[in-house]
Amino acid sequence: MNKHLWKSQLTPYEVDFAQWCVEQGALLRAGRLDALDRENLAEEIESLGGSEEDEIGSRLNVLLTHLLKWRYQPDKRSSGWRGTIAEQRYRIGRRLKRSPSLRAFPAEVLVDEYKTARLLAAGKTGLPEQIFPETCPFVVDQILEESFFPDAAEER
Repeated sequence: MNKHLWKSQLTPYEVDFAQWCVEQGALLRAGRLDALDRENLAEEIESLGGSEEDEIGSRLNVLLTHLLKWRYQPDKRSSGWRGTIAEQRYRIGRRLKRSPSLRAFPAEVLVDEYKTARLLAAGKTGLPEQIFPETCPFVVDQILEESFFPDAAEER
């Protein structure tokens, strides 16, 4: 990027987000703080934390759905389900390692994520929703523990 780029020559945030990002990064690296789109840049940085939370919540939901399927359809267990469970745990763990301030987040969203996971599990298994407990039968430590696979006979 040209060091002499004037603010009027910068791509507006609303016109081309990808180009705007490139330009903002170049301005930061060049120390051109006066030319930064500070308001939009601040919003984008703040939203990154929300994206991390969304990613963890989404992966927790998939994980819960598969743990329910594992527990309540033992005759249909597959290596694919095992792989999905392992992948979600790994990816949640990686996010939590990168952002330790979010370590408590899975517990904070467990109730809400379980509600939708319960509905998804019922839809995907064809089992009645009432088969699945109304409250999550697993605690966060179990959910994230790589060796935990619920048995059909287990109770909370």
